[in-house]
Parts: sequence; structure tokens; C-alpha cells
Amino acid sequence: MSEKLLTVNKVLNNNVVIAQDDEKKETVIIHKGIGFGKKQGDQIPLNHVEKVFILKDQKEQEQYKKLVPHLEESFIGLMNDIIHFIQTSVDENLNEHIHIALTDHIAFTISRIRQGLALKNPFLQETKTLYPKEFEIANEVVAMINNYSDVEIPVEEVGFIALHIHSAVTLKSISEINRHSQLIHQLIGLIENALEVQIDRDSLNYLRLVRHLRFTIERVKTGEKVEDPVKLREVLQKEYPVCYNLAWKVIKVMQQSLKEQVFDAEAVYLAIHLQRLSSKSE
Repeated sequence: MSEKLLTVNKVLNNNVVIAQDDEKKETVIIHKGIGFGKKQGDQIPLNHVEKVFILKDQKEQEQYKKLVPHLEESFIGLMNDIIHFIQTSVDENLNEHIHIALTDHIAFTISRIRQGLALKNPFLQETKTLYPKEFEIANEVVAMINNYSDVEIPVEEVGFIALHIHSAVTLKSISEINRHSQLIHQLIGLIENALEVQIDRDSLNYLRLVRHLRFTIERVKTGEKVEDPVKLREVLQKEYPVCYNLAWKVIKVMQQSLKEQVFDAEAVYLAIHLQRLSSKSE
């Protein structure tokens, strides 16, 4: 098998090259030092080069080209290492967009912190609970940034970076993931106020409730219908009317936010979680 070669069209800097493949399709190649000493017409063998990222999507290429001139070369090298670390830490291929979205986010974060501008993350605990693997990877990413820069990245940023990783793995947009995190945050507040409890964010009950709400939202988005347990519904209505009625309030808020039908059975299963919380607080 012949070695794959790309022909250099333009060197943007030492870490980013615009090249053509053998079908004359333009690609953006990102790799630490890949542009050093290169000129138009040179060929780059890729088969034996580790940590190379190739942006093939035209839209992603154009966005990245616009971003590169605003970034330091050493920072692009750092991002190459970060995204390679993320890729080796997950089982799925990352969406190309992470090169633009996460690079832009981290560059802006470093700049903002240098100016003394803090950013709150009200959904940090929900993010940690919903996406534990991504959160763990994001912790390591923050350590890499701290080693590179002269700033100390706060824990709030771990949550934001975890969302970018989840977005790249699941192909969901950051805006959709944020909306769902905000909705879960809102629903937890509604439940706490109605039951007059403060749920321990490190407790197993909190973990179960948040994940139940997440999976409910995912079922609603995909239209998946769960079995309606009629007998269990009757017992809950009779024995635990407060929790059952609260479950319906939560479902109604979810329905309004998602603008999708939520099947009646979801209230039954949610009521079980609420009853567990209620009994623990007594």
C-alpha cells in the first residue's frame, strides 16, 4: 500500500497547513510543527505521523482559518495536545467542530481570566452528575491549560469544557446540551421547593434523580414510550398524592420547555423518585 501524501497549498503557521489530497480536495491539517520549513508544493506523508487532525468539512475549514490568525502558535500546539488527549480518552470519534468550538472557548477563557473577569457556572453540579466521564477528562484538560498558561483556570470551567467534550462525542449542539442542563437545574429547584428539602448534591438520591430526568428528556426527544404501569399508578395516587401531583407538575414544565409530548407513564416513574426523596427528608 502506497503512503498517503498531501500537497501543501499554504502554510498558515508552524502548526497549521492548508493542503490538497490526491483528489485535489482542500483540507486543513493541524499538528505541532507540521508547517515548519514547508512551502507550497511540498508533500506531507501522514501514515506515520501521530496526533494529526484533518478538517475535511468545508464549513469547519473556513471557520478554523478565520480563527487561526488570532491565536498564538504555542496555543495551537497546546490545543493539538488537548484534543488528542480527549480523543484517546473516549471511545467515539470526535466531531470536527471541537477544533473550532473548544479552541475558541479556551482562548477566550484565558483572555477573560487575565482581565479578571469571572464567569459563574450555575449548572456545574448537574454537569458533573450527568456527564461524569467528560467531567473527569475536562479536569485533566484544565490541568494541561494551567501548566501552559499564567492563569489558574477555576473549577467552573471544568463544567463548560465537559459540555464541549460531550457535544463532540454525541454530535449534539452545545446550545441543546445547555438547554437540557438548565431544564434539569430548574426541575430540581421546583422539586426542592415543593418538598421543602435541600437535596445533598453528593448523595445517591440526587444522582438517581438527575439521571432519571436526563433519560426522561432523551426519551421525550426520541419519542420513546415507556410502559404505563396502571396498578402502580393507582397505588401512588392513593398512597402518595403529594409526590404524584408534584411529578405531574414537573412533567408539565418539561413538556412546555421541550415543546414535545411527555407520556403519562413518565409521571409514575418520576413519582417513585420523589417519594424516595420525601421519605428521606422526614
